[in-house]
Amino acid sequence: MSDIRDISLAEAGERKIKWAQRNMPLLSAITQELVKTKPFRGTIIALSIHMEAKTACLCRALALGGAEMHVTGCNPLSTQDDVAAALALGGDDGAGAIDVHAYHAATPEEYARHLTAVLESGAQIIIDDGGDLVNLLHTRLTHLLPDVIGGCEETTTGVMRLRAMERDGALRFPMIAVNNAKCKYLFDNRYGTGQSVWDGINRTTNLIVAGKNVVVAGYGWCGKGIAMRAKGFGARVIITEIDPVRALEAMMDGFDVMTMERAAAQGDIFVTATGCRGVIDSRHFNSLKDGAILCNAGHFDVEVAMDELEAAAASKYEARHNIAGYRLKNGREIFVIAEGRLVNLASGDGHPAEIMDMSFAIQALSAKYLIENRDKLKTGVVDVPEEIDTDVARRKLSASGLMIDTLTPEQRAYLEGWGAQ
Repeated sequence: MSDIRDISLAEAGERKIKWAQRNMPLLSAITQELVKTKPFRGTIIALSIHMEAKTACLCRALALGGAEMHVTGCNPLSTQDDVAAALALGGDDGAGAIDVHAYHAATPEEYARHLTAVLESGAQIIIDDGGDLVNLLHTRLTHLLPDVIGGCEETTTGVMRLRAMERDGALRFPMIAVNNAKCKYLFDNRYGTGQSVWDGINRTTNLIVAGKNVVVAGYGWCGKGIAMRAKGFGARVIITEIDPVRALEAMMDGFDVMTMERAAAQGDIFVTATGCRGVIDSRHFNSLKDGAILCNAGHFDVEVAMDELEAAAASKYEARHNIAGYRLKNGREIFVIAEGRLVNLASGDGHPAEIMDMSFAIQALSAKYLIENRDKLKTGVVDVPEEIDTDVARRKLSASGLMIDTLTPEQRAYLEGWGAQ
């Protein structure tokens, strides 16, 4: 039985889902294929992804493909209660009611209860975003492990956790690293994060970006997208990094590169995107400008050390909806968006629908691949097959009305040979 905030919100949530669906042609086409073939018939799927409209489209695609779906969010502040209600009620297009355990601003205890509830369904496939379901299965709910065929992981942070588990010999089933597919990280992490992070910052602060110093911590694919969009807004962009190659890349891309210790005194807006904890902490707070704005674009709320900030502040107040103001003992005030949680979802609607169309197309096809190859896949982290990546890219080009060249037999022979000139 679903555990949601208010079923009466379903009509508003259904409108959001319909809007996302009409802008997700890849997933819609794949859904029609799944309806015909029912590859998930008899399969129980537990899903933990940000509970908003694009995720709802994925949930319905898998359900229409025959799966028994049990779904929750992966961040207490990113769940949209109207979307959760619409999923729980069911749509008017043949999509039946789905078991939903999620509501906005859940306490840590409620969030843990929701994760547990979807796993206790007897889940055979795990679709995770950040690794909370997999972690729970391998720590507190180990008795459920024998039912699990495998799963798919959506995020950089989640894949990092899976790699660590694999390295330690702890991972007990195959997990497909959806995040590492080219049609995911090259587009979702770069263009999706780049746009949605600034959507969240701008709608929450209502301040201009042009002319400000923006500090981006981390120059992976997410950091690249955030920095690119900040530059487009007219900001001076500063990159902090621990990887010398990425730091050089940032320099060559035209950005200033320095340590966070130095950047702390220069930044007006700080965005963390590292996947690590304590990126901005007590080492930096007293160096920040009066009025500096901090936010996080990494999965977990540990990149800005909120506990240390609470301890360092003389007082705290609500500066604006979803912005907390902290008065430091040195008299300066700094501001944190969305409690240091994922800013593009805790303060916005997440990635654009067209971007998530690609990511969730890969999710759906990877889950199908998992079912079809359940007896062949080895325990551990599994790459998305190249043919799935290529298929999604071709579908996206076709949906965009674009065509590309193909090699002639002579060209292919030339590229594959070694003696010709």
